Amino acid sequence: MTAPRPSTAVGAPTGGPRRGRVRAPGRGVPLPLLVPALAGLAFLLLPLLALLLRTPWRSLPDQLTSAEVWQALRLSLVSATAATAVSLVLGVPLAWLLARVDFPGRGLLRALVTLPLVLPPVVGGVALLLALGRNGVAGRWLDDWFGVTLPFTTAGVVVAEAFVAMPFLVISVEGTLRAADPRYEEAATTLGASRFTAFRRVTLPLIAPGVAAGAVLAWARALGEFGATITFAGNFPGRTQTMPLAVYLALQNDPAAAIALSLVLLAVSISVLAGLRDRWMTTR
Repeated sequence: MTAPRPSTAVGAPTGGPRRGRVRAPGRGVPLPLLVPALAGLAFLLLPLLALLLRTPWRSLPDQLTSAEVWQALRLSLVSATAATAVSLVLGVPLAWLLARVDFPGRGLLRALVTLPLVLPPVVGGVALLLALGRNGVAGRWLDDWFGVTLPFTTAGVVVAEAFVAMPFLVISVEGTLRAADPRYEEAATTLGASRFTAFRRVTLPLIAPGVAAGAVLAWARALGEFGATITFAGNFPGRTQTMPLAVYLALQNDPAAAIALSLVLLAVSISVLAGLRDRWMTTR
């Protein structure tokens, strides 16, 4: 006698476990999230599109071949690179201190380090004048002992840009250090390496993507710095006039030249972020 076959209920799985249904991308997006997301995208892209649409393409070569434009562009690139180098030398050890060393007041110190992120740039320039100006708290000693005067000089441009750009590097490197396993450093020290050797040979290669990402962010921030630079270093063509200052000055007299200069800054920023972000930030 043949045993009866079990009946299959309607909707019961047959032929093994069923895979979950994969929704097509974009389906099921809640309307209260989709609408503000698209509005935010339009808010960010519309000004850039307007800049491209209003660019005087016919007169653009003449605008970009002037000596003033190349002086401002060269000074912007050199000062932003120098400010990034200063941020790397000072910011990486500071990020390691905040991430690895537990000491009283660390939270307050972290808040003070990140203060330039929310501080108005003009206020930062005033603070730099009060600290490093010829009659400043530390500037008077620099002038008396070493004959160094920072305000309204090219070095002052680098100082102002480093002041506003270094927090981006510190935040990026500190986050990478907190994500890295400290047991590698501890293993290196137990094998006889000093703390600095462990940092240089073990930790630094591990956090290299985070350092590179922070350096890119700091460089981009330094390239676009305006408020602290014009307050602390002034706006002297060939000496302290960077591209953002040249854009501001041209906007008052020649809007077409201001648009052309803005397009150059936009192209430089996009090329740097597009070329470096895929290489370093995605491996973080």
